[in-house]
Amino acid sequence: MRLTDFFSLIIDNLGRRKGRVVLTAIGVVIGTAAVVTLVSLGVGLQKSATDQLWGVSDLSSIQVYPGYPMSDGPMMQTYKEADIKKLTPDAIESFKSIPGVTQVFIKQNVQGGMEISLDNKLSAWGSALGVNVKDLKDMGLAASQGDTALGKGKVVVGSAFKNNFYDPNPRPNSEPITPPDLMGQKLKLKLTRWSEDGTTTTKTYTLEVVGVLAETRGESDYNMYMELDEVTKWNEWFAGKKVDYKKTGYDQVSVKVESPKIVVEISKQITDMGYQAYTPQSMVEGINSYFATMQVVFGGIGAIALLVAAIGIANTMTMAILERTREIGIMKAVGATNNNILTIFLGEAAGIGFLGGIGGVLVGWAVCAVINALGGSLLANGSGMGSQLAASIPFWLPIFSISFATLIGLISGLYPALNAATLIPVDALKYE
Repeated sequence: MRLTDFFSLIIDNLGRRKGRVVLTAIGVVIGTAAVVTLVSLGVGLQKSATDQLWGVSDLSSIQVYPGYPMSDGPMMQTYKEADIKKLTPDAIESFKSIPGVTQVFIKQNVQGGMEISLDNKLSAWGSALGVNVKDLKDMGLAASQGDTALGKGKVVVGSAFKNNFYDPNPRPNSEPITPPDLMGQKLKLKLTRWSEDGTTTTKTYTLEVVGVLAETRGESDYNMYMELDEVTKWNEWFAGKKVDYKKTGYDQVSVKVESPKIVVEISKQITDMGYQAYTPQSMVEGINSYFATMQVVFGGIGAIALLVAAIGIANTMTMAILERTREIGIMKAVGATNNNILTIFLGEAAGIGFLGGIGGVLVGWAVCAVINALGGSLLANGSGMGSQLAASIPFWLPIFSISFATLIGLISGLYPALNAATLIPVDALKYE
């Protein structure tokens, strides 16, 4: 018997009992739809969590800070300055020597009082960050306005830095100010130094905004970048002496690695060296692990419904064999082998699973569409973070669901099909 004949016979047999097939397939539809919906919900929640993760834009960077001695108990621990693992030039060289590290960027804060003003009308809070690059492109940052090149008397600001400005002398019941367009503006920075006797000394600098960075949803959105040498001069003025980074160390460094796949391993190496290391990738991996477990649990719940459907398929196939015993006897009498009979009934059982799988995927897709349409309004929290209940169907899920439903049907029909294949033709022909 040709393969096309088998398919034709299987389709004809399923069509002869449409009502029974539909009712049996509904159980598979429910189970498959449950799998698709619950797993898609887990994937959607995972995607939503990782998308909203602060700093997740660069998963191949490690932020490193000086290491402080750990306390052995609940009481505050006192330690000497010599116990602090400082980010000295030697430490930076040791980071560069780690296999997989491509670049190390220095980030140094202005260590003193600073007031920022624009046109003598608006003030801003914030600080400047000195970096050891001439162009922020070297740090993987891009400009939405202007340029990323740094220079003396020039600054590049993050996309959200404009939101730091406020009116220092607001009128009663006045509306909040509109964040200014900083591109090309002159910012006046007033530095203040306090002496031991309480007197203050001030210096004023004017800096030109030569670029505004594109949004990264990370720390760069809120920073104001300058050349490291210029920030160092300011810090020396604050301290009243020359800064020796071999003794004081830097505030922070950013370690860039080849791939996010090794960033957690390198972060652990830096931590083992005594420094504090943070990478968004470690948080992302924790989130992915949590949601992977959630997807397995959700999928298991749907699989229980498929198990119930499998019992229905087995029952339907058993009833079909009882009703078609004489037909099986006739097929064997005209030359059908046991394998032919086995293939036909297994094909019918798998066909029920296949039809139920397709229906389940369509129902699951519709339910996910409803969840996505209503999720935002149901869980809106007004935080501005965009949190919402969302379902995302990965491309492999429909294929897996239909294949799994078909396999469930095949396994469910195995025992009834074996019974049909092993019927003795004479007994089958005499069956009433």
